[in-house]
Amino acid sequence: MRTHYCGDVSLQHLEQTITVCGWVQRRRDHGGVIFIDLRDITGLVQVVCNPDNLELFNLAETIRNEFCLQVTAVVKNRPEGTVNTNLSTGEIELIATELKILNPSVALPFMLDEDNLSETTRLTHRVLDLRRPIMQRNLRLRHKVTMIVRRFLDANKFIDIETPMLTKSTPEGARDYLVPSRVHDGYFFALPQSPQLFKQLLMVSGFDRYYQITKCFRDEDLRADRQPEFTQIDIETSFMDEQQIRDMFEQMMREVFKQAIDIDLGEQFPIMTFADAMYKYGSDKPDLRVNLEFTELTHIMKDVDFKVFSNPANMTDGRVVALRVPKGGEISRGDIDMYTQYVSIYGAKGLAWIKVNDKDAGRDGLQSPIVKNLHDEAIKSLLELTQAQNGDLIFFGADKAKVVNASIGALRLKIGHSEFGKSSGLFTGGWKPLWVVDFPMFEYDDENKRWSAMHHPFTSPKDEHIELLTSNPGRCLAKAYDMVLNGWEMGGGSVRIHRKDVQTTVFNALNINEEEAAVKFGFLLDALQYGAPPHGGLAFGLDRMITLMTGAESIRDVIAFPKTQRAQCLLTQAPSLVDEKQLRELHIKLRNNLQINVDTEI
Repeated sequence: MRTHYCGDVSLQHLEQTITVCGWVQRRRDHGGVIFIDLRDITGLVQVVCNPDNLELFNLAETIRNEFCLQVTAVVKNRPEGTVNTNLSTGEIELIATELKILNPSVALPFMLDEDNLSETTRLTHRVLDLRRPIMQRNLRLRHKVTMIVRRFLDANKFIDIETPMLTKSTPEGARDYLVPSRVHDGYFFALPQSPQLFKQLLMVSGFDRYYQITKCFRDEDLRADRQPEFTQIDIETSFMDEQQIRDMFEQMMREVFKQAIDIDLGEQFPIMTFADAMYKYGSDKPDLRVNLEFTELTHIMKDVDFKVFSNPANMTDGRVVALRVPKGGEISRGDIDMYTQYVSIYGAKGLAWIKVNDKDAGRDGLQSPIVKNLHDEAIKSLLELTQAQNGDLIFFGADKAKVVNASIGALRLKIGHSEFGKSSGLFTGGWKPLWVVDFPMFEYDDENKRWSAMHHPFTSPKDEHIELLTSNPGRCLAKAYDMVLNGWEMGGGSVRIHRKDVQTTVFNALNINEEEAAVKFGFLLDALQYGAPPHGGLAFGLDRMITLMTGAESIRDVIAFPKTQRAQCLLTQAPSLVDEKQLRELHIKLRNNLQINVDTEI
């Protein structure tokens, strides 16, 4: 139907007769000559409809925005003074000789060049939203990135192997999406949270290097960087240690960013332990563009009269930290109140602060309602430890370590990314990658009074920590690693357990008995007996990666047909009710009256 794409027409096609197809970006009537800006996936070209071809001209008068057209035309130079340097086709125009309306369009619910569209409008009319240039660029970049990844992995002897979408429900940290079996009454499949177990089985099967760009499913509360179904670049390899795996996929990320968006991520990513990340930033995915760090004060606040500080300082799992904000004295009381409200989202009961007016004056040089509750030695120590200067503002977090890390870590980012933070040099632009390593094997679940796996139960402990699995699980570190970029976890993985005895010991530490392990993971435990090789891998979040590259506000802007934060598709109105006949076939009876009979309604 076409000989050329709209955006590809250039001076080299002068005087040629070509055929293009696309959508009408706009139609302009300039004193008897009609101009049509025709758009396809490659760009825009200007079509001229002259009145000397009366039939064609009359048809052109009926055309409106987003009509789908086929145009045959002669390529000409634009008249002098009308060249558009903002367009790749701006030096030429097409003089139409034939015009065909392939399909008209009704009036659109919004203009495609309209700014500030609500997300509800965009997702309801996603087909039209995807026609907008920014969405076209996002999805084309997504395609480009996956091709770069595939070429890299293919060159390094990885093979693409599909794993099942209907599988067994296994605990991996989030709720499963369950699929009832019609054939086996009362039994369910689960959609995979990841291909974790299958890729390990592939290593046991001798495939050596596997990858898959695949959908994963987790029924969890959503936010800007989460979806119930998301895309993962899933990778596993045998006979490589932790360092070799990190080196290989650091190189892959360098190539992806350089080839896709011409960004140089540097020769070697910094490495930071999990303990250091939490100590300095309260986060295992610190945004290193923000030039603010925690100052540990727990040890100096144990004997102060201020119970808000001394109580957490004397708790087993308590923590007291300071966040010094250089020049923060300029922050208004209204903004401080706003920050206090903000940290409450993360469980903080308040936000103590001190303004440093004159550090040499000690207590008298400080402005804050809490100063009177701190003794002189504590004040002296906190000024020395924070290296406070005149004009600074110091915020404090005091609570259980988990609450302090979450709330003051979030405050650090909030201030760093604010206009004040950027204008005060607290934020450095660019790209800041790093590896976070030496994660704990376990974290304690206070609610259930048991250890749980920090990553997943198949992560290998460090060789020298295997004995800690039984003697002191809380001190046991894992061969786990996360790649972080600008405060986002780009990907993460670990060296896996390849010996059945070690895997059994880990299950014991997690309070998973032999019978439960056999029911849930028997197929993996059996496979590990047959000479399973040392293996490990990682998975990258493709949606997050493209979001970072495009600067989009949400991963929904880089997914063709995403769900809302309530896990709904506004385009298709999914999830939806199903008829009673389908439910009976699946041996399901709802507890309320949501069933409908589709045949009756029709």
